[in-house]
Amino acid sequence: MEVRGLTVPGALEMVPRRMSDDRGLFLEWFRDDRFTEATGHRFDLRQANCSVSAAGVLRGIHYADVPPGQAKHVTCLAGAVLDVVVDLRVGSPAFGRWESVLLDDVDRRAVYLPDGVGHAFLSLQDASTVAYLCSTPYSPGAEHEVHPLDRDLGIAWPDRARDGAPLKLRLSPKDAAAPGLHEARERGLLPTWAG
Repeated sequence: MEVRGLTVPGALEMVPRRMSDDRGLFLEWFRDDRFTEATGHRFDLRQANCSVSAAGVLRGIHYADVPPGQAKHVTCLAGAVLDVVVDLRVGSPAFGRWESVLLDDVDRRAVYLPDGVGHAFLSLQDASTVAYLCSTPYSPGAEHEVHPLDRDLGIAWPDRARDGAPLKLRLSPKDAAAPGLHEARERGLLPTWAG
C-alpha cells in the first residue's frame, strides 16, 4: 500500500496494491499496521457506514465537534466519487484549504481524514457506493456542515459524470442550508487546530 500525505495536515491518500487474475480482484483497503505506521496512532474503529448515491449527489461538507471528533477512513466500493477533504480547523496553517481525490472501483484508493477535518464527495455515477470507517459513533448534536458550494472555499466540483454526461448537483436540505466557511467561523462552530 502506498501512502501519500495530502495538503491538509494529517489527511492521507492510500493506494492499495491490487492482485487480480481471471477470477477477479483482491486488495487490502485497510491494515492497522500500515495505518499506524503512517499516522503514528491506531485507528479506533467505532462505527462503519455505507452510502449509495445517484450521479450528481453532493454529500457534505460534514464534520464533528472536537472533542470527541470523528476521524474517517473512506473508500468507494462501486462507481466513482470525487472525495474532498477540507481543513476546517481554526488556527491551522492550512485553514480553508481543500484537496480532492478520485475514489473509484478502478484504483480503489482510500482517504483518511483526521478529527476536525471536513469531508464531502460528489457521486460521478449512479449507485456509487462509499464505505466509511469512523472513530466515533454518529452523534446528531455534535455533527455539523459547511456549505459545499461556498464561494470562499472555491471547490472545483466536476460538471460531468464518469460517462461524460452533464451532472446536476443534488444536495440534501440540511447541506443546502449550511453556513459558509466564514459564517461558521464567526458563529464559533468550527473546531480549533491542536497542532
